[in-house]
Amino acid sequence: MILLRSILFNTCFYGLLVLLMILGLPTFVMGRRAVQSWARLWSRLSLILLDRICRLKLEFRGLDNLPKGAALIAPKHQSFFETFALMMALDDFSFVYKRELVFMPLFGWYLWGTGQISLDRRKGSSALTQLAKAARGIFADNRQLLIFPEGTRRPIGAEPAYKVGVALIQADSKIVCVPVALNSGVFWPRRRFHKYPGSIVIEFLEPIEPGLGKSRFMQVLAERIETATSRLVNEAFAKDPSLMKTVQADACP
Repeated sequence: MILLRSILFNTCFYGLLVLLMILGLPTFVMGRRAVQSWARLWSRLSLILLDRICRLKLEFRGLDNLPKGAALIAPKHQSFFETFALMMALDDFSFVYKRELVFMPLFGWYLWGTGQISLDRRKGSSALTQLAKAARGIFADNRQLLIFPEGTRRPIGAEPAYKVGVALIQADSKIVCVPVALNSGVFWPRRRFHKYPGSIVIEFLEPIEPGLGKSRFMQVLAERIETATSRLVNEAFAKDPSLMKTVQADACP
């Protein structure tokens, strides 16, 4: 049954994405916020599909930890799920994404239209300099910048691999950083087709104020995210021990 539900969801999910990308083209002449609202509609409808078809819900916690206006948001990254679900909690968001995505037909246009920031990893340190400069513009517009501090999806239980980019942005902009923990990889594993029923929790943690120094900031960020993420994952396992098999499968090459 889970396989059939997953097939139906994926068919509807990607079909909805293509349909909305085509229907939403007129929003490009209405400005960034209009394009952003259209993207958020995709997120909202996708969450409804996930709930109705796969019986997989979303729960936000710690929303009171989100400051008003400009902020640096640093979530754990376990699944494709958070790339669209987080839009529902942020007012005026900008994601940092790998540059290759901008060349995807239609999808790349929406990345540009919603004012996201591309990162060309091949340029090394110069890419980080450009990222910090672009971040200043995002914060000047009173927006939230979302960057996955590990850069890519990581399986549950994997050794943390935090990169320095998030620390460079905070040190340069002197902006508050909100760590985010989640357990999406339990229900929507990064390299698996199946979507498992339950409740994905995304929790916004205590903000980290600027001024700690890069090394100490990275230590605090990793400790908060990893501790809270472990708690959320164990909470999911306690409710349904069979979900541990999905984690073991995701960890396999």
